Amino acid sequence: MLRHDSKDQHSDAWKPVLQHRKGVTKHKLLTDKIISDIDEGILPVHTRMPTHRDLAHALGISVQTVSISYKEAERRGYLRGEVGRGTFVRSRVTERADSFMLDRDPSGSADLSIIRAVYTEAHERSARELMQALAESDNSSFMRPCRPIAGLDAHRAAARAWLARLSVDADPDRILITNGAAHGLFLAVASVVRPGEVVLTENLTDHGIIGLANVLGFTLRGLPTDREGILPEAFEAACAVGDVSALVIVPSLGNPTSHAMGAERRHAIADIARRHGVFVIEDEVYKPMLRDPLPSMPDLLPELGFFVTSFTKSVMTGLRIGYLVVPAHFSIRVASILRVTGWSATNVVAEMASRWVLDGTADALIAVQRSEAQARQAIVSEVMGPFVAGSHPLSLCAWLSVPERWTEEGLVRALARKGVAVTPSDPFVAGGERPVGGIRICLGGRLSHSALRSALETTRGAFEQLPPIFDVGSIA
Repeated sequence: MLRHDSKDQHSDAWKPVLQHRKGVTKHKLLTDKIISDIDEGILPVHTRMPTHRDLAHALGISVQTVSISYKEAERRGYLRGEVGRGTFVRSRVTERADSFMLDRDPSGSADLSIIRAVYTEAHERSARELMQALAESDNSSFMRPCRPIAGLDAHRAAARAWLARLSVDADPDRILITNGAAHGLFLAVASVVRPGEVVLTENLTDHGIIGLANVLGFTLRGLPTDREGILPEAFEAACAVGDVSALVIVPSLGNPTSHAMGAERRHAIADIARRHGVFVIEDEVYKPMLRDPLPSMPDLLPELGFFVTSFTKSVMTGLRIGYLVVPAHFSIRVASILRVTGWSATNVVAEMASRWVLDGTADALIAVQRSEAQARQAIVSEVMGPFVAGSHPLSLCAWLSVPERWTEEGLVRALARKGVAVTPSDPFVAGGERPVGGIRICLGGRLSHSALRSALETTRGAFEQLPPIFDVGSIA
């Protein structure tokens, strides 16, 4: 058992763990013990770890051994380092999901913790009509077993038409049909990044790429951002070090801060990537929500640019199909990874998306999403006012600043007790210096305008209260 308040306990409890085992280094033994104690709850979330020097002295090992161990535990998502403050235990992905998602709560809690497309009567009606059309049609054309791997020709043609609306001009042989954007992101990253290599992203970013770093074994570094996303000068400085393989970005309505990257910033990022030979992978699940055309990385960087999008965040939650655009010379490589991870996308769902693309239903449902997003963001602005730190009229989430005297975790607990589920910054923090925190609220799903307003008024009320004195961790 490791405690940060007693060097003697470090020595007594951890020294036996570090006894030499043939073929196993001390830093691996220490890393395994740290991870084991976190998984077992011996080291609770937010525990401050000992300094490198203190732990090295207590265990009779080198500072370098401790540093390597901490770095590996951080890379695997168990620890986080904060400049000037120390190293802390992070909450794990499964813990965050269990803690913040209340959509199955029978009490009627307002779940503002998950980004979902708005679901209306128009979505219900369109889904029923599509199911009926599928039942009455000849299904032989799209019920083939897992061939071709990259997707049926008809589905890739529909994908090309859809992608053209997102400023992506790609031949069908560069397009792969995937089981959603997360699947597409995995395929893109796995095709260009090896274990131990460095991948850059926003310092607050979608937790999908954070999870991939743990699974694929690469080092994730977060870069500072503004209202347009990653700062070009920060990207340039990181690339100049010479160890960067890829950049993964969410340029349009980025999760969780709703940043939106303009055309000039996209060109600047592409120019830097081209000079340094860095792959750029665009996660563009929200781009269909935008009205104005914006350049894409496959067009700006034909040899280095990947583009991922899907329908779940813009058309309808549950329509889990995605499109991945790859550089021409990567099409065979990515298809081989697709085959071993899923063989192919699900043709039935791809057929549903294709029909909606071609008959205009997808466009109509996106128009509903845009209208709803604008209405809901207006409610957020009205109710939460000065606490809104990041938003966009077409975003399905908003980023709130934490009031003085509160901590994120204290607010999450206080709101949960009042029947409102929100998400703190921890799940979105990429590797590197920790940015200013906040609370993310999501505005989609089946929540009505009145229910959303009520949940936000509850949230505003909690923000304006003083935290409870005996709620451990709630006082900053």
